[in-house]
Amino acid sequence: MLDTTFTLTKRQLGLILLVGGLAGFTGILAIDILDVGREGGIGPAQQIALGLCAVAALLGLSLIPLGNRPA
Repeated sequence: MLDTTFTLTKRQLGLILLVGGLAGFTGILAIDILDVGREGGIGPAQQIALGLCAVAALLGLSLIPLGNRPA
């Protein structure tokens, strides 16, 4: 029989968090840059989202060196 159990490793979780955080951070900034007609810049909700994306990316970076241990 095949062993179909899958265990997410800390490295994989770190990469997921890093890529997701960077994509979210870039997406939020891109929306602000592409929405040229709107005045006001980055609002409080966008600042919170940028902070959360940055924290997720940093958390992902800290998990990557931990290797292939289960998350």
